[in-house]
Amino acid sequence: MAGDDEKKQNGTSFDLNDFTIIKEGDAEILMHAKNEVFYNNSQVNNRDMSIAVLRTFISQRKQEHDAMLARRTKAGNKAPNAKAENPGDSVQHNGESNDGSEVLKDASHGESSSIPVEQIKNLQGKGREELKPPRVLEALSASGLRALRYAREVEGICQVVALDNDKASVEACRRNIKFNGSVACSKVESHLADARVYMLTHPNEFDVVDLDPYGAPSVFLDSAVQSVADGGILMCTATDMAVLCAANGEVCYSKYGSYPLRGKYCHEMALRILLASIESHANRYKRYIVPVLSVQMDFYVRVFVRIYTSASDVKNTPLKLSYVYQCIGCDSFHLQTVGRTVSKDKSVRCLPGFGPAVPQECSDCGKKFNMGGPIWSAPIHDQEWVAAMLANVKSMKERYPAYERISAVLTTVSEELPDIPLFLSLHNLCATLKCTSPSAVIFRSAVINAGYRISGTHVNPLGLKTDAPMNVIWDIMRCWVRNHPVKAQPSDQSGSVILAKEPVLQANFARAVASLSQAQAKKVARFLPNPERNWGPKLRAGRQITSKHVSLLGPKALNAMSNHENGDGSNHENGDGSNHENGDGSNHEDVEEPAAKRKKTEESDS
Repeated sequence: MAGDDEKKQNGTSFDLNDFTIIKEGDAEILMHAKNEVFYNNSQVNNRDMSIAVLRTFISQRKQEHDAMLARRTKAGNKAPNAKAENPGDSVQHNGESNDGSEVLKDASHGESSSIPVEQIKNLQGKGREELKPPRVLEALSASGLRALRYAREVEGICQVVALDNDKASVEACRRNIKFNGSVACSKVESHLADARVYMLTHPNEFDVVDLDPYGAPSVFLDSAVQSVADGGILMCTATDMAVLCAANGEVCYSKYGSYPLRGKYCHEMALRILLASIESHANRYKRYIVPVLSVQMDFYVRVFVRIYTSASDVKNTPLKLSYVYQCIGCDSFHLQTVGRTVSKDKSVRCLPGFGPAVPQECSDCGKKFNMGGPIWSAPIHDQEWVAAMLANVKSMKERYPAYERISAVLTTVSEELPDIPLFLSLHNLCATLKCTSPSAVIFRSAVINAGYRISGTHVNPLGLKTDAPMNVIWDIMRCWVRNHPVKAQPSDQSGSVILAKEPVLQANFARAVASLSQAQAKKVARFLPNPERNWGPKLRAGRQITSKHVSLLGPKALNAMSNHENGDGSNHENGDGSNHENGDGSNHEDVEEPAAKRKKTEESDS
């Protein structure tokens, strides 16, 4: 904490007795007794994950730069004729730089450069600038806690620009910058500005752009994808989970250009809808995205994507998008890609995808399909990045206040099958058939013994990702029901129709070695409970407490919130959505019911 002397030197004119000091990581912020600027402590998970990604990005960026220099050194005489530019910004994901010269095919795996310092200086003297430290833009900063943590905890950052369009928030942010001492004052600057206008007027200037709005980020995406430097990273949060999880499908389509579907996989579909929307905005400016990490945590989704410029690679976007067909009777779903490729005379062309992917009626239960999407169906994580982040987090666990939670999430993400969109719910399959559920180990073993891959998912402890087609899944369940009979059901129900068919595949339920992941075998925690009751989104800044909030949270929770967590001010702090907005994403199972409602329920049960 800055001492009184430093406080006077910095010119601050406030009485510490009017404030509460909140410490998170290496940063400290002053919260007024009236709590004039919104702060939510549950977002520590979000901030810690962002810091882990940012540290990995800086490391990967350096490796890519060194790999490019090594490649160009070997090229010899080609370097002097190359167009002068920033080598750190010229690396492209497809193996070419902006000037057309060849670089390593996968720069993210770049080798450590062993070039003598003199040769590097010679290259730099011939129009090659050295790699500049990254600049970070926090578009919606409020108290500035996130910007301060970036500046004080992440080595190698030269500048963090914090924006907000609320005067009270900017004043609080500037006060907190001074309170955090000389390092924060030299690296962090706060501006009163509309984030959209600021990003549009500073194109390609920031290596990192952090979007963490209250609710939907859709209005910021167009300007955000333009302000990220080539090869930079965009970090984006969406907290409007009710919209993304199909409670308001038409609203989702108007905001993100995709129609969501109801299903156990709705939170992963929310991630993929957000990625598809960012890709759509990037494509308008001859840019495309490469996701490095996409997670659903607490009551929101958070994606981290690299942004590159290449008019030729933008043409491949239809190959990364798919429509989803969801059977209304059973748990079957099928994907149909928007585009396909055709090779002819050593050239590759993109054409419309073949369809329809499904018949008019489900081949398993005979019901109709709902169609949703388009969603991002390419990988949503870079597993090498995830491994690097997990190693970094474990090696610096004392630097992460939310170490237990983010390490658990990264561990689970590292086990996911990267090329399988969406997932099945074993309990949903059994609910369709009205049968007892096999253990996850038994079901996984049957899928593995049938010759297919299967894994868990970080989104749902009961979710299972597999490349086995739905007819194989239902054959496995038919074999299970044969040994565990169910009561007779009406013949028109989906489960009865499925069980009426004889299985083509004879399932083998013998335990497979790979049925347990390494984390499970080592008993590493992967899904942790919430750290406290009523953990989740707080009331939007300026919103009055109503009887609806009382019925959802209970009077005790609201009293605690009004005493020391809620207040007026900026509505931008770190992406917190209100309870009624986050239907599928909030944690209502941990909420205590009011006494009147509890009494009524007990009377009906008796």
